[in-house]
Amino acid sequence: MAASSRAQVLRLYRALLRESQRFSSYNYRTYAIRRIRDAFRENKNIADSEKIEELLNKAKANLEVIQRQV
Repeated sequence: MAASSRAQVLRLYRALLRESQRFSSYNYRTYAIRRIRDAFRENKNIADSEKIEELLNKAKANLEVIQRQV
């Protein structure tokens, strides 16, 4: 993975975790954080750039959903 896409993934990961911390309900907050960590761990070894782009777009959409719900 190129350094720029790695930085982009890490920036998105931190943004997702940061926004998830803003859930007022403990259950929603812990569920969101657990799902984010599990998803990123599950996909950490993907090398296909098209698949990485697809996953990044999906994560960005999820970030927008979290931001709307918080």
